[in-house]
Amino acid sequence: MSLIQLQGISRVYGSGPTAVHALRPATLRVEEGTFVAIYGPSGSGKSTLLNMLGLLDEPTAGDYFLEGRNVAKLSDVDRSNIRCRKVGIIFQSFNLFSHFSILENVCMPMRFAGMERHEMKERAAQLLDRLGLGARLHHSPSQLSGGQCQRVAIARALANDPAVLLGDEPTGNLDEKTGDEILDIFHELVDEGRTVIMVTHNPEYEKHVQRVIELQDGNVVRQ
Repeated sequence: MSLIQLQGISRVYGSGPTAVHALRPATLRVEEGTFVAIYGPSGSGKSTLLNMLGLLDEPTAGDYFLEGRNVAKLSDVDRSNIRCRKVGIIFQSFNLFSHFSILENVCMPMRFAGMERHEMKERAAQLLDRLGLGARLHHSPSQLSGGQCQRVAIARALANDPAVLLGDEPTGNLDEKTGDEILDIFHELVDEGRTVIMVTHNPEYEKHVQRVIELQDGNVVRQ
């Protein structure tokens, strides 16, 4: 069974002659333990597809099976609960809480999942240590470089041991060297059996992934 199955999934904003077909009906599968890039120019539908995979947006039509469960038409509460436990999202702008330490930032998803405080702190510390930030647990995001902040964001995305990691242009705000370091982390995670799906508009990243899903004008033109 595929980790992700999309069957005729689409997203339309508005109605009538002014409707915007952000994603036209698409059917595709993603197997567990693969590194996938969603590639295409600005406005092609990449972020729309990622938002639906991350349960941040509801499809207009079609079915979305995550680990065999159809999550396409869940209530907001159910969608939030599954997103908290099954999906880790890494944003281009990091989206860290500036007034919290990086340890507290990584604890946030576990707090929403109801984990005990001592367990949260222990797991967050282990994740940050693995990503080379074990000596900076009590630093704030403002005390870190962009690459370090993205490592914190990756640790946070891994906090609840999700089935899939989604990256929305996760290297977009980083220099080339730091971006390559983040890609190396993704490769390590995939080698361990993780599934990573990353949005990018950079054609150079095709050589780093196992599969490319290409979009143009809301259509999947390659998968």
